[in-house]
Amino acid sequence: QVQLEESGGGLVQAGDSLRLSCVASGRDFGNYAMGWFRQVPGKEREFVSALNWKGGATAYADSVKGRFTISRDNAKNTVYLQMDNLKPEDTAVYYCARAGGNQIVRFDFQFDYWGQGTQVTVSS
Repeated sequence: QVQLEESGGGLVQAGDSLRLSCVASGRDFGNYAMGWFRQVPGKEREFVSALNWKGGATAYADSVKGRFTISRDNAKNTVYLQMDNLKPEDTAVYYCARAGGNQIVRFDFQFDYWGQGTQVTVSS
């Protein structure tokens, strides 16, 4: 069983930065692509970013491109999401997830393990 635990959320002002971390339990972390999603109450969960098993390929939602950076440290079983120039519309619960394979995917049904989420609130 794989467990994912996010951390690093909080309350910040517009223009500030946050770095989210997600630590995975279990073996074979380095064999799977990882992703970040976010969800606002009353709305569907949306894709934010993903990277492949080695971290050499990344993908971003248009809304965060140029402001967010995803990375991973396979030796630490950790994936990160660096969020810069945060905007109020980035306010959401952020979830990390492990994909079913080693390549980048974007749809939530393609991820088989999920964390509990961490709240990010950006004030204007």
